[in-house]
Amino acid sequence: MRGRFAGVIGSAILSTLSVVLFFYPGLNLGVDFRGGGVVELHGPRALQVDTIREAFAPLGFRDLRVQEFGSPQDVLVRFENKAQLQDAQRMIASRVAEALPGVQIRRTEVVGARVSSELFRNGLLATGLALVAVLVYIWFRFEWQFGVGVVATLILDITKTVGFFAVTQIQFDLNSVAALLTLIGYSVTDKVVVYDRIRENLGKYRTMQLRQLIDLSR
Repeated sequence: MRGRFAGVIGSAILSTLSVVLFFYPGLNLGVDFRGGGVVELHGPRALQVDTIREAFAPLGFRDLRVQEFGSPQDVLVRFENKAQLQDAQRMIASRVAEALPGVQIRRTEVVGARVSSELFRNGLLATGLALVAVLVYIWFRFEWQFGVGVVATLILDITKTVGFFAVTQIQFDLNSVAALLTLIGYSVTDKVVVYDRIRENLGKYRTMQLRQLIDLSR
């Protein structure tokens, strides 16, 4: 508890910066949230980025990006398209067979704009409901002060994690939402164990100062 003020202030500053970074420059949203597609290609020899880009250009996809994936023989093609993408897989397969003979399509993921917006909204809703559920659980198991403390620290943890995604521009997709929910679960488990010890020690050491009791419980 000796460094409680420095810890809380430092964490609050980082979380505030993370909220700013969430809006600017923002997250590198994956296909799940932006709408569009990802195509993984594998060739018999090294694939040239410019060649792949020229092959996909006639399809009219916006924000076309090509990058190596693991080895020079593997590339990822990412694109954005707000229109309905029901025929995208067929178009891609046909174009690859025509312009890139010998190149295999290992994976194709296509998400429409409407679906992606629903996924993003549902992902945020799931995270928010998880926080509310944690608050209610801690409130009934311990005291409301403990519940507020857990939710406050969880918000700090989540915002800093989102800030890390914004700084590094690591792709944020449904797997990232699952990671956030996992983070909530592990953090709550840790705090429940500590709270159990605090409650036990409050009965055993009635005259001990609270700061010392908390350090003892950790």
